[in-house]
Order: sequence, then structure tokens, then C-alpha cells
Amino acid sequence: MNYMDKNICIGDVVAAIPGATKVFDEFGIDYCCGGFRSLSEVIKNQGIDETKVYEKIGQTMADRQNDYQGSNFNEMSKVVLSAYIEDTHHSYLRKALPEVSELLNTIVRVHGKNHRELYDVYKLFGKLKTDLEQHLIKEETLLFPVLDQVLENEKEVLSLTGEIVTEHEAAGEILRELRNVSGDYHLPEDVCNTYRKAYSLLIELEQDLHQHIHLENNILLKQYVSR
Repeated sequence: MNYMDKNICIGDVVAAIPGATKVFDEFGIDYCCGGFRSLSEVIKNQGIDETKVYEKIGQTMADRQNDYQGSNFNEMSKVVLSAYIEDTHHSYLRKALPEVSELLNTIVRVHGKNHRELYDVYKLFGKLKTDLEQHLIKEETLLFPVLDQVLENEKEVLSLTGEIVTEHEAAGEILRELRNVSGDYHLPEDVCNTYRKAYSLLIELEQDLHQHIHLENNILLKQYVSR
């Protein structure tokens, strides 16, 4: 693929070159909820050095084209890909969400007096956790089972896809708000190891959720998503 094409969208780049997610993370380019945008336009609007971006994408393409952790997601059937998402990303969230919630509960009690932003972090994460928990159930019980029955359930699939993508966008917005209120997860000098672990896990969760949403928006559900 010609990733330097002025009209190519971010989601298509990541779909063809899964390793490009690390490049986009490095430059702060949203590839999940914003995957439908033109890469060249985003580079221009965010004032990013396009030469560096294209060089790194090119190197990634040369090293690992269509190869993300040994898996070629573009070649997976919808049934196999949805199973992969459930086994990998849903399982991760079910472990990480309660763990991060417990850590945030602890640090807001201990450090909240001196770091008031923790109350906003705690509130935002609580909403994200609640939203994602119902979201996972909706995908597993309503959406994934009918993806291989589109001809019989086209209206249902389209309706569910619209809901799922909207919920992805809401989750992406909360992630951006968390970044903002925490100062990009800045660690004050007086914090404890629990504080450090909480922020480290929030960053890890953000990265995993970005990949999760990308696989669904830009590959699994791409043909059903109206732009």
C-alpha cells in the first residue's frame, strides 16, 4: 500500500501495517476513533514532522508488514477475529478495570488532599469502567454472534454497529479527558509506588483499548460503518 497517499486514512494504514500503532502512539495520532481521517491531514493539523512519521511507518512496514504479534488480522474471518478480540482484549479489560479502580480508590484517599486532580481521574475512570463493562457484554451477546449472519440480520448488524462505534467514540473521549486532567499522567515528586502503578496501568489500558477499538472499527466492522 502507498501510505504516503494524501487521501489514505489512518485506519487503512494500521489495518495494512499493524505495527504502525506504535508510530501513531509516539506522535499522538488517534488511530482508533479517529481512524477514518486522512493521515496527511492529521499530520498537517497537528504540526507533526511528516518526514519522521513516514520514515518510521516505512521502517515498520519493511520489518513487520501485515504482521502484528504473529497475526494477520486482515486475513481472519469475522468469527475468528471477534473470538481473538474477546479472548485477548475483553479478557484483559475484565482483569485490568477492577485492578485500576482499586488502586485509584486507594490513592485518591491518600493523595487526594494534595493532588485534587485525582478526584477527576477517579470520576472519569469510574464512568469508563461502567461503560466498558456493559459494552463488552453487548459485543459478546448481541454483536459478535450475528456477524456471520449478515444476510439474515442486516438491519440488526447495522444498528448494533452504530451503537458500538458510538460507544467507542465515547470511550476515546474519556481517555482524552483522563490524559488532560492528569497532565499526561504526570507523576508528582511526592507520590508512592501505588500511585505510580495506577498511572502505569492507566497508560497500559489506554494502549490496549486503542488497539481493541482499532481492530473493531477499522477491520471487523469497517464495511458496516458509514463515514
